[in-house]
Amino acid sequence: MLKTRNFHQNSLLGMLPEDELNRLQPHLEKITLTLGQSLCESGQQMSHVYFPIDSIVSLLCVMENGASTEIAVVGHEGVVGVSLFMGGETTPSRAIVQSAGQAYRLKGQLLKNEFYRAGPMQRLLLRYTQALLTQMAQTAVCNRHHCVDQQLCRWLLLSLDRLPGDKLVMTQELIANMLGVRREGVTEAAGKLQRAGLISYNRGHITVTDRHALESRVCECYAVVKGEYDRLLNQYEVM
Repeated sequence: MLKTRNFHQNSLLGMLPEDELNRLQPHLEKITLTLGQSLCESGQQMSHVYFPIDSIVSLLCVMENGASTEIAVVGHEGVVGVSLFMGGETTPSRAIVQSAGQAYRLKGQLLKNEFYRAGPMQRLLLRYTQALLTQMAQTAVCNRHHCVDQQLCRWLLLSLDRLPGDKLVMTQELIANMLGVRREGVTEAAGKLQRAGLISYNRGHITVTDRHALESRVCECYAVVKGEYDRLLNQYEVM
């Protein structure tokens, strides 16, 4: 267990009133998440929930043949494990660490107890869940109607919003698996962005060099998702 703890590193925890956070504080454990680590498998009941700090967790739908597609990403703005407090207990998706880093881990039953108090924690988690559902729905629309170039731009921007810097560690093969497209499509799309001076890519390390230009290329899906998170969470005061 790592001793240095700043709960405001996760936006949801940071928005909680002091008394609510004080009840959880002794039970929040700061841990390290490693790249590719599985936090939850399809149909498996989670024993803990995770509040990422500087890590990113991908929620993936996996087909019988092993193919997978990312349906949402969770970073410092959220929590992994909404099925626990929504009453479903399990979920058909997988939760895989996309970008290594740290997170706060909390026993699922403790979060459920706090949720059932029907206080600020419940209201905050419900608003977060609505924002997460918006991201899932918009991802489905984007994957169906927009080209790989636009999907890649959306994915890069959503990932950057959940990281402290402008760099990602991710191979093109993994990005292809996340988007549910062929690797060749990602290679071509990344090449276009690199030639245009928007990103720099080298051996799995992606650096966004011109975010403004990247935002000008992305489809409307990114703005829809970001706008809903801002409306439901960033502009919301927990009472």
